[in-house]
Amino acid sequence: MHAAHERVLYERMKAQLRSGGVASQALLVPISVGVPEDVAERAEVERDKLQQLGLELDRSGPATLTVRAVPPLLGQSDLGAFVRDLLGGAVEQDSHRHFADVTEAQERVLADMACRAAVRSGRQLTVPEMDALLRDIERTELAGQCNHGRPTWVQFTHDELDRFFLRGR
Repeated sequence: MHAAHERVLYERMKAQLRSGGVASQALLVPISVGVPEDVAERAEVERDKLQQLGLELDRSGPATLTVRAVPPLLGQSDLGAFVRDLLGGAVEQDSHRHFADVTEAQERVLADMACRAAVRSGRQLTVPEMDALLRDIERTELAGQCNHGRPTWVQFTHDELDRFFLRGR
C-alpha cells in the first residue's frame, strides 16, 4: 500500500508542478527548524524554487528556518526532518543541480515528498481508504511500481494461489 500510495501522490504532484506549481497550505502555527548556516543560506537563495514545489520557508536567523506552508500531503510528516534532509542534500550535491529548473531535479524532490507522505506499514486503512487507493492507482500513470522501483501490485494465477495456500496437499 505504501508503494501504491507513493506513486499516486508523486504523479499528482508532478501534474500540479506542470500546471504552475505544487499546491501549498499555510501552517496554522509556523514551525521553526534549526539547520546549519550553509543550509539556511541555500534555502534563502532557492526560496522561489522551493515555493514552486509547495514549500514556503523563510530564514529567521543565521541557522534557523521558519516553515510557513507545505503541500497538504506533508501535513502529518516530521517537517523539521524533511526540511533538513531536503536542504542538506542540496548543499551536499552541487546545489544548483539539486534545485535546478530542470524537471528531473524538481521531480526528485517531489519523489522525496511523496515517499514521506505515503501511508506507512502497520497503518490500518479503512475500507473506503482502501477502495479510494485502488481507484486512484487504476487512474495513475506508471502505476506498476513506486518511485523506487518496487511493485505496487502483483498478479497470481489460481494455481500459484493454490500452491501458496498449500491447497491440494
